[in-house]
Amino acid sequence: MPKLRFLVSLTTNDNDYQIEQARAAESAGRKFGVDVQILYAENDAINQSTQILKAVQAAPDVRPDAIVFEPVGGTALPQVARAAVGSGIGWVVLNRDANYVGQLRKVGGAPVFSVSSDHMEIGRIQGRQCTALLPTGGAVLYIQGPSENSAAKERTQGMQEVKPANIHLIMLKGQWTEESSQRAVRSWLKLSTSQKATVDLIAAQDDSMAMGARKAFEELPSESERERWMSRPFLGCDGLPNTGQAWVRSGFLTATIFVPPNTGQAIEVLVDALQNGRTPPERALTSAVSVPPLETLRLRK
Repeated sequence: MPKLRFLVSLTTNDNDYQIEQARAAESAGRKFGVDVQILYAENDAINQSTQILKAVQAAPDVRPDAIVFEPVGGTALPQVARAAVGSGIGWVVLNRDANYVGQLRKVGGAPVFSVSSDHMEIGRIQGRQCTALLPTGGAVLYIQGPSENSAAKERTQGMQEVKPANIHLIMLKGQWTEESSQRAVRSWLKLSTSQKATVDLIAAQDDSMAMGARKAFEELPSESERERWMSRPFLGCDGLPNTGQAWVRSGFLTATIFVPPNTGQAIEVLVDALQNGRTPPERALTSAVSVPPLETLRLRK
């Protein structure tokens, strides 16, 4: 049997979770004897669409057997998906609800499914972390992902669902990168309203953005202001062992949420479908957990 070829399209190569997604894909490729090609879209939906479409339209002898991708923009490239499945290429959407998946599963024999983190539950966990750290309420500087990104929307929705009314969110936007968060916080600090704001905690929708916020506060020229901000709890998300969890251990972050990468799971299911003819479930969810556990945060002085 010819060796399977999978294309994995990720959003960016300067986000720790996306880097871990690539590592997990490469590891699964070695484990299951699959050729895995990684492409990064540089946070550009048009670039991502062009990259994938080029692979779909390649000659049959170099065309991938399946495409695994994490969408950049607000849509999950429905037209590209139809072109891929129409060419007999498997199609897997990561970390996004794509309403066309059910329709495409009825077309042809290529496996089509999605694998996602439970972003609503991730938002709820971060909301519970905030509640544990601010038992009498307070203000949270909350750094979200891109406006059009469904993961960012669902994490915000989960946060809003569980946080008590006495916790107020001051919302900023980032792009899942340290630099974007640093810029957003830096700009916010220049506003007159920020000078008067009392913020008790900084929470970001991923670890890299939490660290970007820290860097922005470290730039403050006033030592007293710098120390005031740096003494606040910082919360992140993704919680990978060498980044988020390491930053919790070193004290840079107070807490994070471990979100396991899911490219490896997607590749394993694809191999089973293509080699053994099994029909994959339409959607699978991975589970996230608080690091440290919520009870530890409740006991924090």
